[in-house]
Amino acid sequence: MAETVRIPTFDGSQTFPAYVVRPVGTPKAAIIVVQEVFGVNPGIRKKAAHWASLGYLAVAPEVFWRQGEGIDLDSDIPEQFQQAIQHMLAHDFDAGIQDIEGTIRWIRGSEGVSKVGLVGYCMGGKVAYQAATRTDIDASVGYYGVGIDQMLGESNAIARPLLLHVPTADGFVPPEAQEAMHLGLDPNPHVTIHDYEGLDHGFAAEDGVRRNEAAAQLADGRTEAFFAANLA
Repeated sequence: MAETVRIPTFDGSQTFPAYVVRPVGTPKAAIIVVQEVFGVNPGIRKKAAHWASLGYLAVAPEVFWRQGEGIDLDSDIPEQFQQAIQHMLAHDFDAGIQDIEGTIRWIRGSEGVSKVGLVGYCMGGKVAYQAATRTDIDASVGYYGVGIDQMLGESNAIARPLLLHVPTADGFVPPEAQEAMHLGLDPNPHVTIHDYEGLDHGFAAEDGVRRNEAAAQLADGRTEAFFAANLA
């Protein structure tokens, strides 16, 4: 069952919308699905539905709610792509990670689901890293996260499993940034990085021209196994 709910902010002063898909029966755990810059669009809703089909409570918060609710953009339309970039540039990531904390609290409290994972894409991949360093999330997965190399000073705070999917031809994450990520994170026993040779940003998008079917299936299979092992 899918619905939009309102989740209290961490300080309780406001609420923000989240797309929620509940599984049949009692959830075995919860997965927070963090959007790309395009909002909670059909691709993100499809990913949430998939997690629910596997028995998880899936929660996709609207990351840009402070700028406007209901943002739903298409990466294949140039004007909407540029609009999405502007939303990202205006986004307060520190406030956003507090929203993730609020979402974790809501899942564990109001929904009664104790084990919580997070999977994020693009901008959400950065949020996945922040969740691993700044919250008590049980496990996190980031797909083609942007800017992680600028936050490696936080890596000593990673105490729970983190999985990162890194396409080596990512136009938004140059080779030197990828090298810094490996140098900074490979020694951490809680972190696993998978490289995808020759692939570009967005290869696991559900829809559109960016998707690479074989690589998306490989990465998604690894993600499913990772959550099955770490949210049990």
